[in-house]
Amino acid sequence: MTLLHGFEKIRERDIPELKTRAEFYRHHKTGAELLSLVNDDENKVFGITFRTPPPDSTGLPHILEHSVLCGSRKYPVKEPFVELLKGSLQTFLNAFTYPDKTCYPVASQNEKDFYNLCDIYLDAVFHPRLTPYVFYQEGWHYEIDRDGASLMYKGVVLNEMKGAYSSPDSLLAEYSQQSLFPDTPYGLDSGGDPKEIPTLTFEKFKSFHEKYYHPSNALIYFYGNDDPAKRLALVEDYLKDFQKIDMSVEIPLQPPFEKPRRLIRPFAAGNGEESSKGMVTMNWGLAESPRSELNLAFHVLAYIFLGMPGSPLRKALMDSNLGEDVAGVGLASELRQMYFSVGLKGIDPKNADRVEELILGTLEDLARRGIDPKTIEAAMNTTEFALRENNTGNYPRGLVIMLRALGSWLYGEDPLALVAFEAPLEAVKSAVKEDGRYFEKLIENYFLENPHRTTLLLVPDPEMGPREEKAETKRLADARSAMDPGELEEIARLAQELKEIQETPDPPEALATIPCLKLEDLDRENRRIPLALSSRDGVPILFHDLFTNGIAYLEIGFNLHALPRKYLPYVHLFGRALLELGTEAEDYVSLGQRISRKTGGIHPSYFTSVTKESRGAGAAWMFLRGKAMMRQTGDLLDILRDVLLTVKLDNRERFRQMVLESKARLEQGLVPGGHQVVNRRLRSRFNDADWASEQMAGLANLFFLRKLAGTLERDWDTVLLDLEDMRRRLINRKAMIVNVTLDEDNWSRLEPKVGEFLDRFPSNPFQEETWYPEPSGEFEGLTIPAQVNYVGKAGDVYSMGYRFHGSAHVICRYLRNSWLWDRIRVQGGAYGAFCLFDRLSGVLSFVSYRDPNLSRTLEAFNESTRFLKEISLSKEELTKAIIGTIGDMDHYQLPDAKGYSSLLRHLSGETEEDRQRMREEVLDTTETDFKRFGEVLEGLRDHGHITVLGSETAIREASKQEGLSFKIVKVL
Repeated sequence: MTLLHGFEKIRERDIPELKTRAEFYRHHKTGAELLSLVNDDENKVFGITFRTPPPDSTGLPHILEHSVLCGSRKYPVKEPFVELLKGSLQTFLNAFTYPDKTCYPVASQNEKDFYNLCDIYLDAVFHPRLTPYVFYQEGWHYEIDRDGASLMYKGVVLNEMKGAYSSPDSLLAEYSQQSLFPDTPYGLDSGGDPKEIPTLTFEKFKSFHEKYYHPSNALIYFYGNDDPAKRLALVEDYLKDFQKIDMSVEIPLQPPFEKPRRLIRPFAAGNGEESSKGMVTMNWGLAESPRSELNLAFHVLAYIFLGMPGSPLRKALMDSNLGEDVAGVGLASELRQMYFSVGLKGIDPKNADRVEELILGTLEDLARRGIDPKTIEAAMNTTEFALRENNTGNYPRGLVIMLRALGSWLYGEDPLALVAFEAPLEAVKSAVKEDGRYFEKLIENYFLENPHRTTLLLVPDPEMGPREEKAETKRLADARSAMDPGELEEIARLAQELKEIQETPDPPEALATIPCLKLEDLDRENRRIPLALSSRDGVPILFHDLFTNGIAYLEIGFNLHALPRKYLPYVHLFGRALLELGTEAEDYVSLGQRISRKTGGIHPSYFTSVTKESRGAGAAWMFLRGKAMMRQTGDLLDILRDVLLTVKLDNRERFRQMVLESKARLEQGLVPGGHQVVNRRLRSRFNDADWASEQMAGLANLFFLRKLAGTLERDWDTVLLDLEDMRRRLINRKAMIVNVTLDEDNWSRLEPKVGEFLDRFPSNPFQEETWYPEPSGEFEGLTIPAQVNYVGKAGDVYSMGYRFHGSAHVICRYLRNSWLWDRIRVQGGAYGAFCLFDRLSGVLSFVSYRDPNLSRTLEAFNESTRFLKEISLSKEELTKAIIGTIGDMDHYQLPDAKGYSSLLRHLSGETEEDRQRMREEVLDTTETDFKRFGEVLEGLRDHGHITVLGSETAIREASKQEGLSFKIVKVL
């Protein structure tokens, strides 16, 4: 047997479709498995994964995921994870808890930085510092309230999951999965039920790590352009200390149901009309993974069902008028057993049976009458395009491939079964060609004739929130009454010790163990994105000469300053309407099929920003963003021409559906994205651009949509006139811009087509409209039925006399990862906190996420000024802060994202010279800059605006304690 750094090579193969060489190894001494993918991608990825089936719903795997990153044998600091956030060039740094596994991935474009990250993560998972205090901080512990009379719960994961359990959509997804797999780990909550988390003991926590975090249970992954032998050597340095153990961690299969099951679950709701609606899903247990051909076929079938606005199942649900938006996760394929979940949200619970009948009837109709061949063609084209494009957005490509590999690897199958897609794709294409009823038979076999299904109804319960608060209060009171004085003293002592540990800085010698780059390792020059400017009959055209593997990325933009302010709340609906209402020649079903058959997709996008030249009006644009292979570009341009020039807006019923969908999605995002809601709301007070964003996509838009839903019934004619007027004003060459990302040779072929495309549009007089926001000086308390809060405070520091310097980005980033992290997350128990600064507008905002506190958080925001004014930074800490900021500036982007980023910089007036000057100021940041910025924050401390999204009880209590006057706005 030939070993390389302790590893035996099991097999290897080329994956031409990914331009990758795959090598699969097994560690001889421990049995650890390692998948090594070698290619030319500079964004290198490492991940280590353990099978971690939960034994209960205490959140054990989730709490452990947090805790192993809180110090280790080789890196004895409180939180190496945070030190990496402060000072690494990482392009990804996180960890994930799934229902059956825990993953620890990192990524970086810098090889030295990459191997530093790998080393820290390997030491963290195999040799963590799992003390009771880490468990108390990240999991849960008791504290005695300020009044000394009652107990309270604290813990980061506990509050994270209180936030998750405050989201009806999160509950719907969790309960749907659990309903199908009640006898397996998938029937438990690996993240943790907030009511169960406080039953977890440190002893169970510690033994779970000892059992599962062993090399014999490890799946190790590398991807990128680094030396594959170096990967093995690094890992062997850790595995050599272990011996192989019998590690049979099998995720059991759920025995099939003999007949369908029905479940009803409550969720906490408010008292208003919007809170009286329920949700329902139908859920099917499907095949065992991986079965690569079947897996891919189910992805295609899911797109057939739901992927387009006119997809048959989506259309049937929306046309029924029984609900407001489609519910369910669709196809879930990352577990051992795939499942499919679909339904409706915003329903009258009395209509749940009708929704179930509608879904089954639609599936029966598809199986009996057959699926429209154009729908199948559209789904096949979209699936194939996505696989070949391999566009993973903000995630590193290697990370997405790792997660795909785990879909088979975790269950003892070939790790490349779902990664190498060419063979299963050809198998599905051949099967469809040979059997005209291929997908219809899947529907019959796995849906209609499958008794392993559930119907889950989620019903609103306005009393549930107060009832659970009372129940928690009682549990705490009962726990306290059962304690003797000695036990209470012990709780106080442990809480005080934990506080002292949290507040005590890591010693310099411990911090010195964290490997860090030097400033000399950084480029002093920004990476520039190619940009060539031209025009066609007054329409600016931006071209970015980048290799895109033959895919043309095209954005057609429209200046929203062509619109009066009254139209801004319609903008997102209008963008959807262009693609989802149909044209003079096609209804919206046919149009959706055509887009998916002939292109890689078209979607609307929106951009608002203060510009360098004007801090008032700013930039505001709507884009249609399309992509296609070069052979499809004629089709792409034809479709864009048709939707822009011949859209048929007079379809009240379809427009009403879009209004309800948009409303439901904004409501759905309130809890998981509460920090973004608060931040947008705050920023809207200070300039036209951010005010416009709030009107188009914030809470103001939610309130508008609720009114619009009623207006459509009473006065559709006026709404239609507004939409037609918007089209007349926007579809105008003098209000347009074009952005293209493609290589030079292909652009020379596409450019004439773009010119001909633009020639078809009218050229009318253009007058830029000015919007005048209505600022309010009141603090806002936005109330929702939630167990946590989202607390925000913001101000315009430019109006307070500050002039931008690149060091501001270093300082705000450092504030987030030190002061705010320690005070609001570590000590306060919130899931997160942010310090966000917009260098164009001058607006600086503090925001917390899934926060049990309110007053304490505002106090931490206010004390930021003192923290900075009194700061004493070592050279090493300052260097880390600078490096982390440069990492943000140099974040990895795929070609389409580069082209789009360059477009947005152009529209906001940022030049490469501006960005280079900012980089130099970042690199030259000093401790003095920190202290001066602390003085700037005095203005924000004294005059900043406050907005809180959370429970009315918490907001009113904070008002009494702090003497703050909130305008209470009921959101849900």
